[in-house]
Amino acid sequence: MASLEPWTWVLLLLLLLLALPLLSRTANFYFRIGSYCVLCVVFSAVACVVCVLCHGGRTVRNMSIIKRFVRIFKYFYGIQFETYGEEKLHDDKPCVIISNHQSILDMMGLMEVLPRNCIQIAKRELFYMGPVGLIMYLGGVIFINRKRTSAAMSAMEEVGNTLVQENLKVWIYPEGTRNESYDLLPFKKGAFYLAVQAQVPVIPVVYSSFSSFYHPEKKIFTSGKIKVEVLDPIKTEGLTVTDIPKLLETCHSVMRETFFRLSNKPNENGTNGPTSQPMQ
Repeated sequence: MASLEPWTWVLLLLLLLLALPLLSRTANFYFRIGSYCVLCVVFSAVACVVCVLCHGGRTVRNMSIIKRFVRIFKYFYGIQFETYGEEKLHDDKPCVIISNHQSILDMMGLMEVLPRNCIQIAKRELFYMGPVGLIMYLGGVIFINRKRTSAAMSAMEEVGNTLVQENLKVWIYPEGTRNESYDLLPFKKGAFYLAVQAQVPVIPVVYSSFSSFYHPEKKIFTSGKIKVEVLDPIKTEGLTVTDIPKLLETCHSVMRETFFRLSNKPNENGTNGPTSQPMQ
């Protein structure tokens, strides 16, 4: 039997890689996750070069460049976004933006509605993820050590001091970690402490559940639609540290109700949640 040429083996391997996702749901899941990670690394490396050439180094202005790169991802994976109330994020005033955090796909949703002059708060471990950590650094992301509460609070206080002075928006995931439970986890206090300290409004952003097309336990990753709703700003003027628990509870409640409604999932009362916003 004649041996195959090297290029033939390469072609057969490529055909196998392309065919596996069609033959197996599990293979499709890992193929799409793997390609997503590769895209993140490659696009981050290219974006780093563009950011340095355009702006010279670390600045929140680089987020506009990063946003253009990341918004291409949805076309690779057939992800559609349906947004409501996005204009509420474009008021040229400082604020704290909070949103639910589901998976590694959140980055696409974040960049879909990210306003100008907006920095993010992220765990320190992400800084060491090669080109991905570097592009986050160049985009002005603030890295905090969640294992050291004092260091994390110090970093948040520093952000609060510059928030109003530099007219910045700060995006935070108050759940503190990815949550694939198809509900909202309890919120941590950092985002609300920051908003009260700076006396700026909190703007909740809610993404519908990804479970219909992205489900790691069931090894599902297909195309799908994500609904994004920007809720009304919740004012903090005149609030003090003692008001933080109530502020946190208000935000969690309205975001949870909106999450169930957008996801067409019944809440604990058996309904899809109200369509109205709570009084501010």
